[in-house]
Amino acid sequence: MKKNILFLCTGNSCRSQMAEGWMRELHGDEYNVYSAGIETHGLNPNAVRVMAEAGVDISGHKSTLASDYRDIDFDAVITVCGHADENCPVWLGKTNRIHHGFDDPPRLAADIEDPEKKLEPYRRVRDEIREYLKEFSL
Repeated sequence: MKKNILFLCTGNSCRSQMAEGWMRELHGDEYNVYSAGIETHGLNPNAVRVMAEAGVDISGHKSTLASDYRDIDFDAVITVCGHADENCPVWLGKTNRIHHGFDDPPRLAADIEDPEKKLEPYRRVRDEIREYLKEFSL
């Protein structure tokens, strides 16, 4: 039986979306994977682009709220940013709460003018998330 995992971030636009994509790619046969935010900010097009570069299509993902998944018993809720960790909704039952923060690519890229250089923080965080999840196990 597959375990249920939720990746949680502030706006469910970038880091949690990339984590969901990687987890499905690397461990989709072991886990039912979801991502959500405390708020919804829409899917970040730069996150979609850099994940596609790595062969993972997240273009069909939607930005959702954590409350949309209240009826799912999660085996783990993984917060991928400090704000989500500090403001994580209470999950009742057997849910393990894990925090593994990653830098915020949109914030890192905010002052970069060159469109190609703007993608560098997204690529770095994408690769860091992949490395974290490569050997992931509950």
